[in-house]
Amino acid sequence: MRRIRIAHLSCGSEYSGVEKEVEEAADQVNAQIVYPEVDIGGIKEAADGFGLQVASPDLRLMIARAKSIAAGDTKADAAFITTCFRCAEGAIVRNAVRNYIQQHAHIPVISYSFTERTTHETLLTRLEALSTTALRRSLLAREEQVGLTAGIDSGSSTTKAVVMRDNEIIGTGWVKTTDVIKSAEDAFSKALEMAGVKKEDLQGLGTTGYGRFLIGKHYSADLVQEELTVNSKGAVYLAGKQKGPATVIDIGGMDNKAISVMDGIPGSFTMGGICAGASGRFLEQSANRLGVDIADLGKLALKGNHKNVVMNSYCIVFGTQSLVNSLSMGKSREDVAAAACYSVAEQVFEQQLQEIEVRMPVIMVGGTSLNIGLVKAMSDLLKVDVVVPPYSQYIGAVGAALLVSGLREDSKR
Repeated sequence: MRRIRIAHLSCGSEYSGVEKEVEEAADQVNAQIVYPEVDIGGIKEAADGFGLQVASPDLRLMIARAKSIAAGDTKADAAFITTCFRCAEGAIVRNAVRNYIQQHAHIPVISYSFTERTTHETLLTRLEALSTTALRRSLLAREEQVGLTAGIDSGSSTTKAVVMRDNEIIGTGWVKTTDVIKSAEDAFSKALEMAGVKKEDLQGLGTTGYGRFLIGKHYSADLVQEELTVNSKGAVYLAGKQKGPATVIDIGGMDNKAISVMDGIPGSFTMGGICAGASGRFLEQSANRLGVDIADLGKLALKGNHKNVVMNSYCIVFGTQSLVNSLSMGKSREDVAAAACYSVAEQVFEQQLQEIEVRMPVIMVGGTSLNIGLVKAMSDLLKVDVVVPPYSQYIGAVGAALLVSGLREDSKR
C-alpha cells in the first residue's frame, strides 16, 4: 500500500518533545511526515496577507506552510495541524489554517492541541484516520452492505456487535466492557444468536474501537479500523445521508468525536476533550447521584431547566461537586439533570465543534444519543433539529460491518 504524505503544520511541537511522538504514530500507519518548504524571506508577506495579526514567528511560519500546500508547492495527501494546548493565539490560527487548507487544497485535515505529555498512542487513531481517508476513498464511498458480514465495536464503556445481511441489520449484541476479549465474545455471541447464523457463515468481520487490535487478532478480522472513519460512515448510512454534507457527533464514555463529512467521507474531524466532564462517563455519574438509571436521565432532564443550576463539568470531579452542591441547596433533580446534559453538550459545542466545519444535518450517534435530554441540549445550542438515526448506539459496529463488505467486494476486482 502506498505510503501517504502527511503535512505537519505546528507552532513548535519539536520544542516540547512531541515531534518524535508524531513521527512514531505516523510510522505505525505507514505514513510519512513532511514539512512544507517555504521561502524564509516570504514568511512575513504570507502571514500579513492571511488576514490575521499574528505575533508568534512559529505561527507565521505555519500560515506560510499552509499557503505552500494550497499553492501546490508541497505535495501532501493530508494535513495534521497542531498547536500548544495553552496557547490562545495558536488555537485561533489553527482553526483559520484548517479552514484555509480545506477550502484551497481539498485534502483531509485534522487539528490537535498537544501537551508535553502527548504520546504516539494518543495520536495513533487520528493519524490512522487521516491515512484511511486519504488512501481508501473508494471504500469509504460505498453506500450498501452486501453479503453476510459482522462488526464489533470495543468501546471504553460498552462493546457492541452487529450482523448484517444484504443491507439489513439482522442481529445485535450489547454488553458492558470489562475484559476486552470476553466482552467482545459475549456481544458477538448475542448478535450471532439473534441473527440465527454461525461465525463460520460470515463472509467478513470488521473490528473498531479501543480494543480493535486485540479483538481483530483474536478473531483474525478482515478489517481492523479506527473509529473516526468507521463511525462517520455508519452514521450517514443509518441516517440515510450518504450524499452531500453532514456532521457526526459521538459523545463517548471516555472521549468525544466530531466529524465533518461530505458524501460519506470525512473531511475534518476532532477527537478528545479537556476532561471526562464532557463525556458519557459524567452523565453516568450524574444518573447515579440522582438515583435514576442512565437510560432515564434524559427523560428527567426534559422536565427541568438547566438555567436554574450552575454546573462546572470541565473537570469530572468539579462537575460532580457542582451537582452535589446544587442538590444540597435544594435544586430539583430535574433541573440538575438538565444542567448535567446541557453542560456536556455545551463543552462539545465550545471545544470540538469549533474545530470542524459544522454541516447540516447534524447526526448524533453512540450510546449517549439515546439520552433525549442531551440531544435536546445539543439541538438548542446549534439551533437545529439534531438527527438520531435508528440503531445509533451500534454505530461503530454497523460501520465496521459495512466497510468490511466493501473491502470484500473490492478484493474480487
